Parts: sequence; C-alpha cells; structure tokens
Amino acid sequence: MSGQVGRVVDAFRERTGRDPDGVWAAPGRVNLIGEHTDYNDGFVLPAAIDRLVLVAAGRRPGGRLRLWSLQTGPPAELELAEVGPGWVEGWAAYPAGVAWALGQAGVEVGGADLVVDGHVPAGSGLSSSAALECATATALADLHGADLDRPALAAMARRAENEVVGVPSGVMDQMVSMLGRAGHALFLDTRSLATEQVPLPLDAAALSLLVIDTRAGHRLVDGAYADRRAACEAAAAVLGVPALRDATPEQVEAAAAALGDPGLRRARHVVTENARVLAAVALLRAGRLDRLGPLLAASHASLRDDYEVSSPELDTAVEAALAAGAVGARMTGAGFGGSAIALVPRDLAGPVEDRVGDAFAAAGFGPPEVQSVIPSDGARRLA
Repeated sequence: MSGQVGRVVDAFRERTGRDPDGVWAAPGRVNLIGEHTDYNDGFVLPAAIDRLVLVAAGRRPGGRLRLWSLQTGPPAELELAEVGPGWVEGWAAYPAGVAWALGQAGVEVGGADLVVDGHVPAGSGLSSSAALECATATALADLHGADLDRPALAAMARRAENEVVGVPSGVMDQMVSMLGRAGHALFLDTRSLATEQVPLPLDAAALSLLVIDTRAGHRLVDGAYADRRAACEAAAAVLGVPALRDATPEQVEAAAAALGDPGLRRARHVVTENARVLAAVALLRAGRLDRLGPLLAASHASLRDDYEVSSPELDTAVEAALAAGAVGARMTGAGFGGSAIALVPRDLAGPVEDRVGDAFAAAGFGPPEVQSVIPSDGARRLA
C-alpha cells in the first residue's frame, strides 16, 4: 500500500508543484449474488475487494477543479460552476459529478487538484466507476469539512453517476465501496438502505474467491442497461406493485400474458434473484459458505437466459471453472462483458485458472485475467 500511496503523491507533486493535503482510497467490489436487483428496491450481497482507486487531493484557491488520471483520458480543468448534468464528458465526469452532487447537498466545495491512480480494472465489472466516485467523495468531504456519513456520501456518488455521467445505476456499488468491511460481505436492502455485515470466512473454509476478467469490456451508457431498467419499471406497473421487489413468483407467472416477452423473463429474474440473495445470506449466517454453489449457478442461468446480460466469454468462464472443480461460479456486475467470479477450493485455484485459459483459447477468445481477491475495507483516508 505504501508504494501505491508514494506513487500517487509523487504524481501529484509533479503536476502541481506541491504536496497533496492527503490521499484517499475506495475499493472496487464483487457482487456475490443479487444482480440487477438494486434498482428494483431489492436485495444484494456484494463485498469490497482489495483493489483500490486512490485520489491524492489538495485545496486550491477559487472555484477551479483540476483533474489528472494516471490510467485514462487527458487531464481536465473546469470551473465548478460549469459542472452539471450533460456538461462534462469522459472520465472527468465521475469526479466532477461528485463535486457537483456535494454542492447540491449544501457542501461548499471549493477549488481542488485531484490526481487519480486506479487499480480496479476499468470495464471489468468490478465497479471502477463507483470506486473513483467514492474515493473522490471521501476526499472532497474531508477537505471541506462536510459532516456526512458513509451512506450519505454513497448517495452523492450515486447521484453523480446517475445525473452527470448519465448511467441509471442503483446504489449497491457506492454503498459497498463506502461501507465494506474486511472478511465480510455487505447484505444490503436497497429500499431501506439497511445493512448487515455478514461474515465471509474464506480462510476458515479453505476457499479462494477468484475474479475472471474476460477482458470483453462493456459499456453501460449504450442503452442496454437503461433498457433493462425500463423493462422492470414497466413490469412493476403491469403487476401493480411499487417495484419488482414486492412481486412474488406466482404473481409474475400469473401475469405472463400481460407482461409479454421479454417482460416476463425480466421480472422473473428479479423476483427469483431476490430469493436467492436471502437464501445465500442464510447460508453465510450459518457458516455454510461451501453450500453457495447451486445458488450461484441458478443466478448465472437466470442472468443468461431471462435477463440476457451474459456473454459467450462469461458463459465460457463459468462453465470452465465449474468443470475444474469450483464450488460455484457466476457472472458478476451488470454484464454485457466484464468478469465472472468463482468460489474455489484453495488447492484448485491454479487448475481452475489453467482450465479457464484453455477454454478461452479453444473458443478463440483473448486470454482472460484471473486473480484472487480478498473481502476488504471500504473508502478511507490513507495519508
């Protein structure tokens, strides 16, 4: 960690000629189960991971925001008064959007220099965007003395993504990036925002959590994500419920004709996925991490067939991991590319990685990146 902090501090000095006021970080996440339920007022079970976005930040006079990334995009320089929905494009919309959202909440955000160093692979389905938003929100809140708790900062980060970036995401990614705890998953009710830290005892179970980055990048602003969300809202209206979280499987099947296709399948996924989250939480509370496999398999099948957000690469990763002995595997994140996760006996992590690589080569795909991740703490100040 000290090496990462030193790197971003050095980069800040090179670009601004002074030391930053501090360094803040926020993690990416994997979602164990509960996909596309968050914007339906449902249940999710993500975990923050040991992959971070770091932000070195320093106050500057006036109302100008200067932004640099060590990974992506050109530098950006803009007046805070000019930031708003549709006014900023590219990667800078994420941190600038957070500054705008904090201002909308009454925080007197002044000028600042921010240097970003990301270690959450972009486009991998590990929510690098939420990590960037939450690291920025934590930095700017600290710099300007904002008295906001973690859920409130998560809400500001989500507002930035929804209104300035233009992605109609739910709040799951920002909540776990803010509230993650080492060795735990976060059980989140996205309607009430009630949370529970549920133990995820990988070491005790002699299991590894592998992330299989297919390197088939996805874009969520191309309309596919918004289409799924609109379909869910339409289905809830047909069923006469506030959100699909309130529907039962029986209601969905009874309204099959009215829902039509694909409305029926979209609704069926959300309703059954919520039930799978609750079942997974019950297993973790009982210390039965090794029993998650069937739930992960059912989740992936539902995402592939009913919600239609998987991809050939994700399906290949899941099938190969299971064939090599994984306890369970599924796509994670919004889909349309990105990553899968596999829960694997520790002594089989190497064979699973090899089997997945071989399967990708046989299918003519580029090589995936497989890495073990650890449930970790949420956003925090590092220096």
